[in-house]
Amino acid sequence: MKSFLLMLAAALLALTAFSYGQAGTDVKDAAQDTGKATKKAAVKTGHATEKAADKTGDATATAAKKTGHATKKAAVKTGEATEKAADKTGDATATAAKDTGKGVKNGSKAVGHGVKKGAEKTADEVK
Repeated sequence: MKSFLLMLAAALLALTAFSYGQAGTDVKDAAQDTGKATKKAAVKTGHATEKAADKTGDATATAAKKTGHATKKAAVKTGEATEKAADKTGDATATAAKDTGKGVKNGSKAVGHGVKKGAEKTADEVK
């Protein structure tokens, strides 16, 4: 009977070792499957990120072109408005200079006439 119990214990021990070995293989297979799935997910995420970055880059380039075009148009309009304002300022300055010249001329005539009369009176009184 002792040998039967010993044989039974050996059989149970072998069965236990086989069970643990099988469980280890299952865990290893599950870990490998998880690793493969994680790698696939990482690759897909990388592709999606790359596509998003390309689209963002394209949108940024388009926005930069539109902004540059709008800035150029605004600069042209500003230049035109500045040119018109400079023309108007030049015209106003020319008109003011003419008016000033006329005023000075008329004032000089009046002063000259007054000086002449004053000189004539002085000459008359001196005589």
